[in-house]
Amino acid sequence: MYLPKVYLKFKEKYPEVFKHYEALGESCQDGGALDLKTRRLVNLGIAVGVGSSGGVKSQVRKALEAGAGADEITHVALLALTTIGFPQSIAALVWIDEVLEGA
Repeated sequence: MYLPKVYLKFKEKYPEVFKHYEALGESCQDGGALDLKTRRLVNLGIAVGVGSSGGVKSQVRKALEAGAGADEITHVALLALTTIGFPQSIAALVWIDEVLEGA
């Protein structure tokens, strides 16, 4: 899986912080009732909502790995349209397409 350089650099520079960050992420992912694919789609929706290009791309890759289809992934950005607005949803669709076209 692709990992951004900034992510790898952070992991290398702050290994103890990164270890705790990863453990927290695992606890959050495993601590509820949602299945993996649903969790990945929810995480994608959160990344779309905050307008994070890197976050959206990362969550698209993770959603694909969890079995989500392109139609489910793009639906997440469409659902955001009436909540966060047209420009942000369009930006998210562009970021999603960048990953899907490379998959």
